[in-house]
Amino acid sequence: MLASDIRALRKARGLTLAEIALKLDRSVGWVSQVERGLSIPSLGDLRAFADLFGVPLSLFFSHDVPIEKERGVVVRAGSRRTLGTSESGLVEELLSPDLGGSFEMVRSIFAPGAELKSEQLRPTEEAGYIASGIFEIEIAGVWHRLVEGDSFRFERKPYRWRNPGTEPAVVIWVVSPPVY
Repeated sequence: MLASDIRALRKARGLTLAEIALKLDRSVGWVSQVERGLSIPSLGDLRAFADLFGVPLSLFFSHDVPIEKERGVVVRAGSRRTLGTSESGLVEELLSPDLGGSFEMVRSIFAPGAELKSEQLRPTEEAGYIASGIFEIEIAGVWHRLVEGDSFRFERKPYRWRNPGTEPAVVIWVVSPPVY
């Protein structure tokens, strides 16, 4: 799973093996072996990958899938990879088994009062479903107030968000291509 996630992150960012090797001060062969699961990167190497891809280090750690036939297919509630911390106001759980597909699905939990103050712009198509709470999202300069059962979609547009409510807002977020 680690190997396919690293390969998916590299491809999602349009980077070559040679570019990754140069940025990490490693050989192309080593990066290729990591992507094929033939070499296991050290913790320091994983930190370097996380910094390079702009993802949390925790993304590279997952719980083992106890049933082999479920590996790469099923993610059990107790085995989700957590991305982020409650201190940031946003905790995300990867619902997809890995990052190797054409999209990723994330369960995002926005703390009351949490806010993304600066706009983000990603080369992605994104959609979300509000599972609970109140969630406000600004897409291309227009704010939308969403409540449980509402949904949204946008592609390659600047956005930011906030939770104006007093309860956590839970949003199921789909991003294509995967960015985590």
